[in-house]
Amino acid sequence: MMKKIAFILATLVWTMSATAQNAAQARKILDRTAAMVGNKNGASARFSMSGKYGNASGHIYIKGNKFCARTNMATIWYDGKDQWVYNKKAEEVNISHPTEELQQSMNPYKFITIYKSGFNMSTQNAGGKYLVHLTAQNKQRAIQEMYITINRSYQPSQVKMRTAKGWSVINISQFKAIKLSDSTFRFNPKDYPNAELIDLR
Repeated sequence: MMKKIAFILATLVWTMSATAQNAAQARKILDRTAAMVGNKNGASARFSMSGKYGNASGHIYIKGNKFCARTNMATIWYDGKDQWVYNKKAEEVNISHPTEELQQSMNPYKFITIYKSGFNMSTQNAGGKYLVHLTAQNKQRAIQEMYITINRSYQPSQVKMRTAKGWSVINISQFKAIKLSDSTFRFNPKDYPNAELIDLR
């Protein structure tokens, strides 16, 4: 009986140790990815999105926690506090303070900051890439689960996220580091003189 108990305890300790090591490896991968994506000068990429937030594709520009996404239908600017969404068809610009969920739905690189607190994480190899799995510790959090596919150069190629609305998938390609000014991430009314501004803050 004592041997059985000792074996169970040893197995439990080994499992906990392996889980902790895997979580540490996942964090290390995300740390390196965040350093690659979140460089101080900026970066750009192409993206395509499908799921509960609709289908869209275009270009995204990022710099730290700022981003600008451009599609055929709309342009979104976020300067770290305020967000402007320009609807080309309606000639409207909605200004808001977006939630975490909305930021993630529009910015596939939002994970480079949110993984640092409130998520359990693990990683596995998938076709020569890293597949990092995040699950929210707080079940009330807007983003409950994420899968991030990252290549060996620490560039993400896909982000899948689950919210109360279901799953969304964002594919990312043509990532490159470029120098961007802070004005890239703010709406300039002079460029859209006919647009109606709607302040939702």
